[in-house]
Amino acid sequence: MKPTPLKRVLFFLFFDILISLGTLFLAYNLRFNFTIEDIFIENFLAVFALLASVKITFMALFHIYGVAWRFFSLGELKKILYVHLFAYPVVLFLYYLSPETFNPFPRSVLMIDFFLSILFLGLFRVLKRLIVENDKNLNLTKSLLIGTTPLAQALIKDKTNYYIAAVVDDEEENIGTYFSNMKVGGINEIAKAVESLEIRSVIIAKDFEANALNEIYEKLKKLKIHDIKLLSLKNREKKLKDLSIEDLLARHPKDLDKKSIKNFIDSKIILITGAGGSIGSEISRQCLEYGAKQLILLDHSEYNLYCIGEELKSHKAVLVMQSVVDKASMEKVFEAYKPQIVIHAAAYKHVPLVEQNVEQAIINNVIGTKNSIDLSIKHGVEKFVLISTDKAVRPTSVMGATKRICELYAQNVPCRETEIVSVRFGNVLGSSGSVIPLFKKQIQDGGPLTITHPDVTRYFMLIGEACELVLQAASIGKGGEVFVLDMGEPVKILDLAKKMIELSSKEEIDISFIGLRPGEKLYEELFLDMREAKTQYDSIAVAQKTYMDIEKLNNDIAELMTAKDKVTKLKEIVVEFKA
Repeated sequence: MKPTPLKRVLFFLFFDILISLGTLFLAYNLRFNFTIEDIFIENFLAVFALLASVKITFMALFHIYGVAWRFFSLGELKKILYVHLFAYPVVLFLYYLSPETFNPFPRSVLMIDFFLSILFLGLFRVLKRLIVENDKNLNLTKSLLIGTTPLAQALIKDKTNYYIAAVVDDEEENIGTYFSNMKVGGINEIAKAVESLEIRSVIIAKDFEANALNEIYEKLKKLKIHDIKLLSLKNREKKLKDLSIEDLLARHPKDLDKKSIKNFIDSKIILITGAGGSIGSEISRQCLEYGAKQLILLDHSEYNLYCIGEELKSHKAVLVMQSVVDKASMEKVFEAYKPQIVIHAAAYKHVPLVEQNVEQAIINNVIGTKNSIDLSIKHGVEKFVLISTDKAVRPTSVMGATKRICELYAQNVPCRETEIVSVRFGNVLGSSGSVIPLFKKQIQDGGPLTITHPDVTRYFMLIGEACELVLQAASIGKGGEVFVLDMGEPVKILDLAKKMIELSSKEEIDISFIGLRPGEKLYEELFLDMREAKTQYDSIAVAQKTYMDIEKLNNDIAELMTAKDKVTKLKEIVVEFKA
C-alpha cells in the first residue's frame, strides 16, 4: 500500500497508544513487584486515558506525526524527550485538580512510566531505520562526506546510492562536533577515514577554491578513490554530479559585484548579437536574471536562436534571425526596439576554420562589428560592449587579427554619447568548439586525445563567471577601454588531458600529438603592453589604449574588403600580426 500522510498519522497513533498502554502496565508491575492489587487496577484505564491523551496532544504540537520514518533523526528524538517533559507535569497537575477521579493512584508510577515511555516510543521510531538502513547499507557505496552544510544534511536524509560512513570538514569550529550522529573529523583525516572504513566514494558538499579542490582531488587519487561527487544546489534542486575538469579549473572571483551588474542591467532594453552562441546565450540568461526590461536576441543560426529561445521562454525575449553583416536589416532592429545597451558577441572564433575561410571571417567579424558599432552610435545607444579575445594580442591567426581590428575601431571611432568598451578574455570552459568538449568526446570514443603540442598552454575561466565579469566591466566603462579579465595562471593542455583521463577512470586512453594547426600559438597573451591599469576590481584590468587615425582605419577596412591578398592587408592594419 502506498504511504500517505493520513496513513502515517493513523499508523503512529495506533502504535503510540499501544506502546503507552504497555509501558504504563509495565510501570505498575515494576512499582508493585509484578503483584498489583485489585484496588489499583480499578482506575488504571482512567489514568491511561489521561496520560495517553496528554502525550498524543503534545506529540501533535511538536509535529512528530509529520515526520516520515526515513527522516526520523536525533532532532526528532529530542522532540520526544520534550514531549514527555511537558506532558507528565501536566498529567500530575490535572491529577491534583481532581484526585478523587484517579485515587487510589501511586504517583511513583508516573516517574517509572516517564522513562519507559521515552525508551519505547523512541526505540519504536528508530528501530525501522536501524534495521532497514543497516540492511540497505550492505548494498550501498560506503562514502566519505566532505563538508558540514545544510545540503549535506539533506543528502544524508535523502534516499541515495551512497551510505555516509564518515564526515570531515576544513573549518576548525566544526571539527570534533557531531553531524547527523557522526563525529566530524578534520580535512587532514581523509586518508585515515578512507583506509580504516574502506571508503569507496567521496561526496564533496561545500564550495572549495580551485586550489583547495585540486589538493583534495590529488589526495583522493593517491588513495585510489575514483568515484568523487560534488553536491550542489541548482535551480533550487539538490544535484549530485561527478567531479569534472571544469570544477578543478574553475576560478571564482571574490570581487564579483552583483549590485553593480544589477544597476547596469536592470530595466534596460538590451540587444545581444550572437545570442545563440556559448557566450551570447549565457549573457542572455544573466541579463534576464539581472532584471533586463527586454532582450533582443539576434543570431543568424536558426538552431542556436531556437535553443536559447526555448530555454528562456520569456515574454521579455524577442528572437531576431539575421546576420550582423546585413546593415539595412540591423538598422530596422535598432529602429523597432531602441536598445539602450548592445552586447556584441557575434563572431567566427574557431581558428582553423577561420584560416580556411578568410574572406567570410573578415566580413562577419570586422564588418559585422563595424555595422553594430556604427548603428549603436547613430541611434544613441548608451553603451556598446564588444566581446574580444586573448587571441587579439599579437595575433598569429586571421581570427585574432580580425578581433584586433574590432578593438581598434571600438577604441578610436567618434562615439558621441555612446560609451564603447571592449572586454578581452581567454577560453571559457565548455564553450562550443573548445578543447574540453573535444577531449570529452575523444574519451567517450576510447581515444586517443589529440594535442597540438606538448608545451601548448591556454587560459581558462568558467563561462558563467566570465560573462558576469564582462557585465561588471561594462558597468564601470566610460568609453574607449579594453578591459582584460584576470584569467589566473595558464593551464598546460597536456596536464589538462591527463587529468581528464584520470577523472574518466579510463587510464588506458592514449595521447597523440598532431602539431600546431595554422594560426595557433603555443601560448596566449592577455596584454599587448604589460603596463596595464588597475580598476577598483582585482579581477578586471585595463589594457593600454592604442590610438589610430579613424579615417585611415576606415580606408584600410575598405581596402581590406577588396584586397586580393587579404592576409597581407591584415598585416598592414595590425602591425603585430605574424601569420
